[in-house]
Amino acid sequence: MVEQRVARWYFGGLASCGAACFTHPLDLLKVHLQTQQVATMGGGQMAVQIVRNQGVLALYNGLSASLLRQLTYSTTRFAIYEVMKQKMDTSGPIPFYKRALVAGFAGACGGFVGTPGDMINVRMQNDIKLPADQKRNYKHALDGVVRVVREEGVPRLFRGATTATFRAVLMTIGQLSFYDQIKSYLLSTKYFNDNLSCHFTCSLAAGAIATTMTQPVDVIKTRVMNAKPGEFRGLWHIITYTASLGPMGFFKGYIPAFVRLGPHTILTFIMFEQFRKNFGILKSSEN
Repeated sequence: MVEQRVARWYFGGLASCGAACFTHPLDLLKVHLQTQQVATMGGGQMAVQIVRNQGVLALYNGLSASLLRQLTYSTTRFAIYEVMKQKMDTSGPIPFYKRALVAGFAGACGGFVGTPGDMINVRMQNDIKLPADQKRNYKHALDGVVRVVREEGVPRLFRGATTATFRAVLMTIGQLSFYDQIKSYLLSTKYFNDNLSCHFTCSLAAGAIATTMTQPVDVIKTRVMNAKPGEFRGLWHIITYTASLGPMGFFKGYIPAFVRLGPHTILTFIMFEQFRKNFGILKSSEN
C-alpha cells in the first residue's frame, strides 16, 4: 500500500500568507509602478528611492493588509478548489476543462471575499508616495477597514470588486488549474517524481501563465482601488485613461509583477505541497 495525502481546506491560505511575507516588497513596487500615469522610473530606481527616503521597513508598508488579503482571498479560492476537486476525483485524471471551471468559480468567490483586504493593501502600499496632507496613515489592515467603513461607508470596501473578481478568476485558473495540469503531465513522464523539483517547475510555469493572463486586469483593478472619490466617472473612464498611454499601458509593472508573482507562486505551492505531504488527510491506494 502507498500512502497518499490530500490537502486540508486551509492549507492554501497558510501557504499564501507565508509566501506573502517574502514577496511583499515586490508587490509594493508593482503597485507603485501601476499607479504612475507617466513612467518616471523603473522598479530598481523606485526601490532605492523608497529605502533612501523612508527606510528599509517602508518596503513592508501594508504587510498586515497583504496578510488579511491572503487569509480571505487565497483561503477561499484554495479551499473551494481543493474540496470540489477532491469530490470529483476519480480513478482517472480530471480533464483540464473541469479543473479550469472549478478554478474559475473558486477564483470568483475568493476575489469578491478578498476585495476589502485587497483595497486596503493597495492604499497602504501607495501611501508612502503621497504628500503628507494626503496620506491615509492606516495603522494596520483592520484599522484601515474600520476607517473606510466610518469615513466612506461599507460599499466603499467593495470598490473594484468587479475587476478584482475577474482578475481572481483568471489568476486562479492560471495558477491552480495550470499547476495541476502541468504537474499531472510531468508525473506521467519518466523524468519527474512528486518532489521539490517537480513542484518548482510546475509553479514557475503557472506563475508565468497567471501573470500574463491577469496583468491588464490587475492594472485596472489597482487604479480603481486607489482612485479618490470622483476622480473617474466609471470603469470605462479608467480603461480609456489607461489606454491613453498606448497598449503597453495595460502592462505597466509587468516585470515587477512577474518577479513578484513568480516567487510568490513558487513559494506558495512549495509550502502547500509540504503541508499536504506532512499534515494532509491520509488516503491509501494500492501500489
